[in-house]
Amino acid sequence: MTDQPCLDELPPSAKLVYKVLEYDGPLTQKRIVEESMLSARTVRYALDRLDDCQQIEEQVYFQDARQSLYQLRSPAERTEESSAEAELA
Repeated sequence: MTDQPCLDELPPSAKLVYKVLEYDGPLTQKRIVEESMLSARTVRYALDRLDDCQQIEEQVYFQDARQSLYQLRSPAERTEESSAEAELA
C-alpha cells in the first residue's frame, strides 16, 4: 500500500496538519493549533486520522511531559510498519 492514496482520502484539516508538520515539525498539539489556526478539537481529529494512516509518530515532549510531540514518519518507517503488518496478516 502506498502512502499517497491514504493521504488523498483524508479530510482537509488532516492534510493541513500534515503540511504544518512537514514545514514546521516536530510540534506539540498546542503549536499545531497556533500554526494551522484550526480548533484544538479539529487538530486532535486530524492527528487521529494521520495516525490511522501511519503518517505521524507521537513522542514524549520532555519540556512538559503532559504534552506530546508530533512529527511525520519517514517514508522508510511507514514502509517498514506496513510490511510488518502485512506479515502478521
